[in-house]
Amino acid sequence: MVFNEDIFKRVTETGGSIEVVCGSMFSGKTEELMRRLNRARIAKLSVQIFKPKTDIRYDENAIVSHNSQSFPCVSIDNSASILLLYNDEHVVAIDEAQFFDADLPEVCNTLANKGVRVIIAGLDMDFKGRPFGPMPALMAIAESVTKLHAVCVRCGNPALNSYRLIPGEEKILLGETETYEPRCRSCYNS
Repeated sequence: MVFNEDIFKRVTETGGSIEVVCGSMFSGKTEELMRRLNRARIAKLSVQIFKPKTDIRYDENAIVSHNSQSFPCVSIDNSASILLLYNDEHVVAIDEAQFFDADLPEVCNTLANKGVRVIIAGLDMDFKGRPFGPMPALMAIAESVTKLHAVCVRCGNPALNSYRLIPGEEKILLGETETYEPRCRSCYNS
C-alpha cells in the first residue's frame, strides 16, 4: 500500500464522520451517494463500497441507481463484515443500509472514530411508514443527515413514502416501479 501523507493528514485532521442520505424509493439516494463518491475520488481519496447481499435487483457486485449509473461494490451478509473487509480506505460507503442488522451503527462509529468518512444511503421508512432497520440509529449518530424526496406519482408534491402496490405484509420485498410508487403524505393515506 502506498502511503500518501497529505491525504492521511487531511482526513485525520478533520476526523472521521458519518453522513446519512435517506428518503423514499425513487428519491435519488443512490445517485446522491454516487455523487459524493465521485467528489471523494476527485479529491484523490480511496473509496470502498458495501451493500447487503440481499439486494440483487440490478447487479450483485455493484450499486446501481434507477438511472443506471453504477459503481462496483462488495456484497456482504452482515455489517460486521465491513470491518473484516475494510482496507484502510479514506471513505466507506454503504448502500441500502436499511437491510443491514442492528450492529451497523456501531460498525459506522468504529470506522468514523478511526478517521474514516462513512457515507450511508437507505430508506428511512418501510412501506408502512415506520422507521426502517438501523436507519433511525444511524441518523441519530450522524454528523449530517440529508433527507431526499421523490415526486408523488398521484399529485406531483414531494413524496416521503414508498407505497407498496402489491398486497403482502413481509417487511422486505425487493421491487421497482411495478412494486412501489412514491407518494406524498396525503396520497399515501388516501
